[in-house]
Amino acid sequence: MAPPRFDWITFDCYGTLIDWERGISGAFTAQAGRKGRTVDRSSVLDVYHAIEPVIEAESYRRYREVLGIAAEQVVERLGWTVPPEGTGFLAESLPSWPPFSDTNPALVRLAAGGVKLGILSNVDDDLLAGTRRHFGVPFELIVTAQQVGSYKPAHGHFTTARARLPAGSRWLHAAQSYFHDVVPCKQLGIPVAWINRKRQPVGSAGAPDQEFRDLTGLADWVGV
Repeated sequence: MAPPRFDWITFDCYGTLIDWERGISGAFTAQAGRKGRTVDRSSVLDVYHAIEPVIEAESYRRYREVLGIAAEQVVERLGWTVPPEGTGFLAESLPSWPPFSDTNPALVRLAAGGVKLGILSNVDDDLLAGTRRHFGVPFELIVTAQQVGSYKPAHGHFTTARARLPAGSRWLHAAQSYFHDVVPCKQLGIPVAWINRKRQPVGSAGAPDQEFRDLTGLADWVGV
């Protein structure tokens, strides 16, 4: 069998490996139910996606705090309130957010084929530790927002990963978010595979090196 195309593949976590939209909408649905309310999943996600990048672009704060601020603003925009001490429900739910059905089969194939795996994620170390229990393979490189003091699409995750990887490594980054991952990778000359789960059009930064609908396509192309 021929060797895989890459020595290392790093992944964004939430949205790429983990179904974070299902996790987020489920957390708000459960919280609304405790208050005798109902929420529309699409409305929650539309508001959340608009709010989170704005909060992350401000001066760095821990992701647990980002989630609390986002939760407070989402519920306000939806017309109901949560007291400040009650905004931790979103962060508390994060370790239960599930992986996509294709995630673990693809990761197992990649690891068995000799590819070393990493995660570059916009979270805190402890939150990611809770999520990693969902995965059936080890990750040998972990870079979090807490470690670098910034959030993607800032370059900190990628420059840190580049510095930590062995010199000369054939490295590919794979991610669902064009904004958070594809754009900075293209700016830095890092080969990037867009896991375009939402079938979105290519943005102004141009096409990624590769594009797949899911992680199964990635594993097929890598050759494992």
